[in-house]
Amino acid sequence: MKNKIKNGLAIALIPQILLVKWLGNYPEFIEKYYSTGIYPIISGFFRTIFGWVSFSIGDLIYLSLLLIALGYFFLNRGLILRKPKLLFRNIAVVLSVAYFTFHLLWGFNYYRVPIAQKLELKETHTNEELISFVEKLLEKTNSAHFSITADSTKMVQIPYNKEVTFNKAIEGYQVLEKSMPFLKYERQSLKKSLFSTTLTYMGYGGYLNPFTNEAQVNGKIPDFRYPVVSCHEMGHQVGYSAENETNFVGYLAAVNNEDIYFKYAAYAYALRYCLGDIKRRDETAFQVLFSQLNIGVKKNYQEVSNFWMAHENPLEPIFKSIFNSFLKANNQKKGIDSYNQVVSLLVTYHLEHPL
Repeated sequence: MKNKIKNGLAIALIPQILLVKWLGNYPEFIEKYYSTGIYPIISGFFRTIFGWVSFSIGDLIYLSLLLIALGYFFLNRGLILRKPKLLFRNIAVVLSVAYFTFHLLWGFNYYRVPIAQKLELKETHTNEELISFVEKLLEKTNSAHFSITADSTKMVQIPYNKEVTFNKAIEGYQVLEKSMPFLKYERQSLKKSLFSTTLTYMGYGGYLNPFTNEAQVNGKIPDFRYPVVSCHEMGHQVGYSAENETNFVGYLAAVNNEDIYFKYAAYAYALRYCLGDIKRRDETAFQVLFSQLNIGVKKNYQEVSNFWMAHENPLEPIFKSIFNSFLKANNQKKGIDSYNQVVSLLVTYHLEHPL
């Protein structure tokens, strides 16, 4: 009987995949019944259970599962060599259960109605519109920077510890909710990851645990990045899975925060993506615009760049390749490059809502 159940679960993986891909063709259905239907209930439940705990329950679960897996391979190494088919069957069972749980608890959000459609934004922008937006964004970034430092050459230092930053992050969502009720955020569950060192060498600033709905932030990244990374991971919690959309939501939450450090971090964050997009198209235009940045802002960018360069390693491209494949398998055709697609959202949104 036990084997029949395992065989059934293993086989169930295939129809599950087909069902998810089929449902993915109906984003309005996903939006109505999942993303704004059962998902808020599920996510609110888990954030209520785990949000009050200061450390990451999800990270401990992952660690426990890793130890269980290693123990399984060690204790059953002889059986695995004799009957490798059983190993593949058991792996399929684990994947089947994980696939079902992942989509039930969070993953269907990959197939919801795009936020651009929800906000009735244009699908594309012109190069002239991008340049115009960047010029305004440069002014905002420089102005916010100077209001903090009173010295255009001085790098901004975030004065808050990580816990204070976490607590302040929700304030931007509270403001944003007034104009975008669908981004309402309740019952905070934002934590520093227990695996921050591992995340650093993998090249990630944070992640959402889809099984506990805890937003994890890499505790090693420069403080300058903490406001927007926190808001980004909270964006996953409110139900946006696509990375370009979550970048956009995180930016909106940070820039709508009344705290000047959050605003500065948001402006600089958006500007970095936009300048990167211009650089890929027109190096000369990039150099002209970049030269207008306060030296202190450039120092903040360099701080982040130095941090990631100091932790480069041969395994990072492998981790990035795995994540790239994961994103492509979950309705993000451009994989990791989808992060950069936030530029179009930023430009078209601010055409309707000027800076």
